Amino acid sequence: MSEQTRPHQHLPVYNTEDWMYEEFEPGKQVRSIRRTISEGESMLFNSLVLDMHPYVGDEIFAREDGLFQKRLVAGAMVFSYGLGLMAHNNIHTFSYGYDKLRFIKPVFIGDTIYTVRTHMDKRPKYKEMGLIRVSYEIYKNEGELALYCEHLQTVKYRHPEQWQDQVEKK
Repeated sequence: MSEQTRPHQHLPVYNTEDWMYEEFEPGKQVRSIRRTISEGESMLFNSLVLDMHPYVGDEIFAREDGLFQKRLVAGAMVFSYGLGLMAHNNIHTFSYGYDKLRFIKPVFIGDTIYTVRTHMDKRPKYKEMGLIRVSYEIYKNEGELALYCEHLQTVKYRHPEQWQDQVEKK
């Protein structure tokens, strides 16, 4: 591809990472920025996913008959936002799935959330990729744990030949 057809190809791509299996450090922790969930975006999310449960979509029900006397933010939205706050866009990782998803405390419209990611462990899995596990703890306001889950990802090896005697046999 010529410089004329792709003049900015040499520039690094913003908000991407390129670490590989060998660089994953169990025990490492990072925290996201915070973000407040507004009423408008909560209702937009509800309408996009067709979640109109009275606790998330009906102000009168929530105030008069609801357990908390105010509307909840949908759990799926808290999960999505919380993980989005930690999205690392690593070009060498692929999602393998989520485990232990738990909604621990309700999140309400107007709450501010942030996420703590903890690198838990890693193990060789496939010929070209190992498996890593991280936890996501999504907190509301100043330190109330609202959601917990674990994310499994496959990550390419930098030196696959070093792991071949440890990969899972089928």
